Amino acid sequence: MTGEHVSERWAKWRRDIDLEEYHARWERLEATGTAAHGEADLIEALVREVPVDGPVLDAGCGMGRVAIELHARGLPVEGVDLDDDLLAYARRDAPHIPWHLGDLAAVQLPRRYGVVAMPGNVMIFCRPEDRAPIVANLAAHLDDGGLLVAGFGLEHHSTAITLDEYDRACSSVGLALHGRYATWERDPFDGGQDAVSGHRRA
Repeated sequence: MTGEHVSERWAKWRRDIDLEEYHARWERLEATGTAAHGEADLIEALVREVPVDGPVLDAGCGMGRVAIELHARGLPVEGVDLDDDLLAYARRDAPHIPWHLGDLAAVQLPRRYGVVAMPGNVMIFCRPEDRAPIVANLAAHLDDGGLLVAGFGLEHHSTAITLDEYDRACSSVGLALHGRYATWERDPFDGGQDAVSGHRRA
């Protein structure tokens, strides 16, 4: 997956990864009983607790692992990703789910969502200049009262995204912090290496 709209980091990941092996890895984890659906657990819990109406959008859905699991739990869900090679796996595994090809910073989908989730480290794989546009565009796809949920690593280099930067991007488009955790399992956030944040549209 190459092109001027793709970050160098994403292009390197795509060059280095064997897609078939990556796809099979999650199946192996599930087969051995290893917990592999922490993201879906939290997203489902938030849908029930808030509660929110409307479907879930898995933004940066990749091969569709999280969206497929949410669908299996009875939640209406769609997925969108920039990488058509990854979406090919999603379409093959779950042709009944709507999958959209598009850049998260610019894609215009024909409906609004109760939850837009970015479980796949989207904020560290996108270009730095696309971070705020991605948040703004995804926020524009939320229903009133809807949640934007994102999990990403907190790194320490010159172009790394910080929680302050992410929170500012959210607040600038009318989203307020609803909850923040250290993991998808809701461990308390203590300033560690990862954060999962939920921001809600008023």
